[in-house]
Amino acid sequence: MLRKPLPARQLVPSGIAVLLLTFFNAISVPAQRSFLKERTSPITSALKIRKMPEFQYPATKRGDTKDDYHGQIVADPYRWLEDTESEETARWVKAQNKVTFDYLNQIPTRQKIVDRLTDLWNYERYGRPLKRGNFYFYSHNNGLQNQSVLYVTDSLEAKARILLDPNQWSSEGTKALSSYAPSPSGKLLAYSISSAGSDWREWHVIDVETGKQLDDHLQWSKFSSASWAHDNSGFYYSRYDEPKKGEEFSGTNYYQKLYFHKIGTPQSEDELIYQRTDEKQWGFGGYVTEDGRYLIISVWKGSDRQNQLFYKDLTQPESEVIELITGFDADYDFIGNNENQFWILTDLEAPQKRVIQIDLGHPGRDHWETLIAESAHRLEDVSNTGGHFIVQYLQDAQNRVYVYSEDGRMIREVELPGVGSTSGFSGRRNENETFYSFTNYVTPTRIYRYDVATGQSELYKQPDVKFDSEQYETKQVFVTSKDGTRVPMFITSKKGLKLHGKNPTILYGYGGFDISLTPGFSVSNLVWLEMGGVYAVANLRGGGEYGLRWHEAGMRDNKQNVFDDFISCAEWLIRENYTNTPNLAIRGGSNGGLLVGACMTQRPELYGAAIPAVGVMDMLRYHQFTIGWAWVGEYGSSDDKQQFGTLFKYSPLHNLKPGTNYPSTMVTTADHDDRVVPGHSFKFAAELQHAHNGSNPVLIRIEESAGHGAGTPTSKRIDAAADVFAFLTDVLKNNRWTPGE
Repeated sequence: MLRKPLPARQLVPSGIAVLLLTFFNAISVPAQRSFLKERTSPITSALKIRKMPEFQYPATKRGDTKDDYHGQIVADPYRWLEDTESEETARWVKAQNKVTFDYLNQIPTRQKIVDRLTDLWNYERYGRPLKRGNFYFYSHNNGLQNQSVLYVTDSLEAKARILLDPNQWSSEGTKALSSYAPSPSGKLLAYSISSAGSDWREWHVIDVETGKQLDDHLQWSKFSSASWAHDNSGFYYSRYDEPKKGEEFSGTNYYQKLYFHKIGTPQSEDELIYQRTDEKQWGFGGYVTEDGRYLIISVWKGSDRQNQLFYKDLTQPESEVIELITGFDADYDFIGNNENQFWILTDLEAPQKRVIQIDLGHPGRDHWETLIAESAHRLEDVSNTGGHFIVQYLQDAQNRVYVYSEDGRMIREVELPGVGSTSGFSGRRNENETFYSFTNYVTPTRIYRYDVATGQSELYKQPDVKFDSEQYETKQVFVTSKDGTRVPMFITSKKGLKLHGKNPTILYGYGGFDISLTPGFSVSNLVWLEMGGVYAVANLRGGGEYGLRWHEAGMRDNKQNVFDDFISCAEWLIRENYTNTPNLAIRGGSNGGLLVGACMTQRPELYGAAIPAVGVMDMLRYHQFTIGWAWVGEYGSSDDKQQFGTLFKYSPLHNLKPGTNYPSTMVTTADHDDRVVPGHSFKFAAELQHAHNGSNPVLIRIEESAGHGAGTPTSKRIDAAADVFAFLTDVLKNNRWTPGE
């Protein structure tokens, strides 16, 4: 789970704690001729006659630790596994990985899947260009590079040059370029590096024209972007105090501070701009307005959508920070300004969001003016580009985009290349050029250049993936949940799929933190589709697909609605003959890992397999590690008696029942995950192996030198995807399929 950093459009975030969506990058298909010839009966026959191995799980010590929660005693026998740095835990990790990888490596389909993943993953990928001054910056990956490379050019038609190549920073590709921010002139670039998947960031600065690295080096930054002063003299960023030794990846993160770093000076001389010693949970995101006049400070507190907005007049060096919007009563995102007129995206009195204007000369709420009113659909994003507002709406989990004037008049709809998801449209107020990306489940991400003045889109980059998208289709269906709520679900498969009730199917979900699951291309999932698999994505309550009310219907005391929605989608897939229990796998990561953990403990007989990734499994203690306290607004806390009852009722760790036959399960986590600490998965896997009564494998796969997902090198992504799909080919019952068949 992560604090959402400033997006490319430079809109100040409201203070949402976002659980990273682990879609596990996916993959595609065609140039298959020779490949298909190898997928013949020997593999299929091996699958048919192969018997499931009998597992000898490592012996895991059960301690006698117990806690008193409001008079109820709760045992925590694997508390010792929370100490992820201990030698005892390291031995346990090694023993569990040996069992898991010994098993995975002998699955007949695994190497075929690795080969196909590698083949499909090997295609050029581009990021959307960002213009500053006379320079364009964009990322590029030639196919199998572990990390994308940052390029710079002074013209989109000219040959670009490499500015930063993260592949040179680590032999294993475990150091990643997390974010970058060019100065207003484009001549300097601040960039942050993450190591081994950690949320900690180190900031550096490079001279764009010469490629020379400057001496600037900033540490202990987390959940922060960089925003430059208008004169290019330095930038604003947020950081925490240096943690105690040994607590870097597990200690709680409190008292974030906002600083200004002047180029050429050591971090010890950075100017403290704002802190609150009386509010340990407050965090701060700083953003300099495009005209350089104001510093906008978004004040966040945990995962609540509600935030506050402060500002500082940068034309007056000694000016105080002014509290413009206080009270944490709604979500307020700063879009842009025209001198002292501020434009804000908010859900105040508008669950689907609206755009308002605040005059700093008359900042009282009774003077606020609505420019773009709330509509029937979720207003997902707004940018101020080319003297217009570009507004992205979400309609049944699919994007529609419109251009408005700065006084709120709708001018035109942006003609998109199809039904799917968009992102981007950032730019400068005085420039008409912007870029956006478009994708869906069978369309690799394309990048378009958009002229705001004329309304014309021009294809800029289109990847060449070796598969034929015409062989596949996506349908949207609506499932009735337990309480009658209508829940959307996307189903992607080969065209002409036979509904005989035995298709291997993955049901993916998330359902939390106001995050919307919209159609997106995943290169690894193409292998699943090639094998005849069905890929279903459920848009559960708790997400943001239908605005504030949809989110609230799946948080805190309403969390069971999320699980009911997911279970209803699973039952629908079986009832409509897409699949059956022996061939149905459920999958999700982070908050989605919690989803899978809760659903497999509530309805273990419903699924053939479960893949909970980097999940929040101990709902009674999650808030005691790193940024976990920030999710109390989403989940509630066991410190509260009433909320404890709710959490205890569905906490995956605490609802595993001895003697139960659980579905085949592969828990996945990483040793450097400092967002959802791996102790969650360690304890859940240990308890699952203790409680399980059956022949289905219940394993844990622990990635080394990796974190919550961001920055994971391509090689590790391929191995992880191959292991998941190989596992499913081995445990699901319709084993007459293999890659390419």
